[in-house]
Amino acid sequence: MDERIPAQPPRALIAPACARVHLAGDVEHPAALTVADLRALPQRTVQARYVCGRRGEQPHTYTGPELLEVLLAAGPRFHPVIGKDRVRFLVVVTGRDGHLAVLSWGEIDPRYSGSAVLMATSVDDRPLDTHGPQLVVPGDTAGGRYVSQITSIWTGPATTLTDI
Repeated sequence: MDERIPAQPPRALIAPACARVHLAGDVEHPAALTVADLRALPQRTVQARYVCGRRGEQPHTYTGPELLEVLLAAGPRFHPVIGKDRVRFLVVVTGRDGHLAVLSWGEIDPRYSGSAVLMATSVDDRPLDTHGPQLVVPGDTAGGRYVSQITSIWTGPATTLTDI
């Protein structure tokens, strides 16, 4: 009988760590938020569906705070005098697998488009505490901007493209 101790305990015995989302960019209050932190914000529930190339249509019920609320809590540094400065801001959401999506501030701000883009803390009543939140973009018919297991969100102004 081999009594060697395995180098690592089996995955089932390892307590999963709480996933954290790092908020950074041109904000007053960078932070590392857990799903529990996100759940402390006002929650919204939406039913959304998108088409995944491998699995076909994916209808789900998502609950979580709006991305806009999370970003406003971080204090984006909009120019205090230029009212439309916020439309220069981009939002880059990155998942654990490296997949990322880019949104403009105008897509999430009710002054412009105001889509109810969520950071889901649960999907179909399954909590996402250990995996991390999921970006949900209702209305997108393709799932490309549905970022799973979010690890970071950066927001800030787009640089001026002068070489075009």
